[in-house]
Amino acid sequence: MNNYIFPIVAVILGFIIAVFSKGKKVFNTKLLLSFSGSFLLALTLFELLPEVYQHLDSKLTGLFIMGGILLQIILEFFSKGAEHGHIHIHKHDTTFPWLLFISLCIHSFLEGFSIHEHNDMVYGVLIHKIPIATLISMFLLQSNYNKKQMASFLIVFALMTPTGTLISNTFEAVQDYAHIINAFVIGIFFHISTTILFESSEGHKFNLSKLVAIILGVGMAYFI
Repeated sequence: MNNYIFPIVAVILGFIIAVFSKGKKVFNTKLLLSFSGSFLLALTLFELLPEVYQHLDSKLTGLFIMGGILLQIILEFFSKGAEHGHIHIHKHDTTFPWLLFISLCIHSFLEGFSIHEHNDMVYGVLIHKIPIATLISMFLLQSNYNKKQMASFLIVFALMTPTGTLISNTFEAVQDYAHIINAFVIGIFFHISTTILFESSEGHKFNLSKLVAIILGVGMAYFI
């Protein structure tokens, strides 16, 4: 049951953080993004990657992973990088960002396929979603968009990952292609997590806080 609840809880927590940190500098997004990026990358390496390579041809697996990376690049063309913390919503813009909404929903839906009863990827998705949901909520709260549209955005965004998990665990036709889909998801996670790690430091300077956050993320993923 946690596999379905945790992604929803992550969005709720993100919204709560955004409400309480509105107008205040109490939310260190860069450190939390660094932690979430390293945690997601490590869990992908520890959990998903060995499983996929056990069931698929190694060269085909690499091809599917590259396909996932390319797919995420295409999604980011529309979302402008919201999946790893880049959110550009103008305060005076009243046109609802449908492309952002659709691309984020596709991304969230696909990441739900990586969550199974026998793995711990739900924790990676949970930690990944909290800072992203916080940033999305902060920008939506500062915008002039229709409140019903904003509420619908967050509700649908929260439900997309559990929907992907439900479909992957329920429909046999989908389960036949589960490992191929997971290989694409690995590519998506690789792109997002490495982008977070590369972009979360200013001027590519050594940052002790960031290094500690990354080590903690990898360590927690290993010992789960």
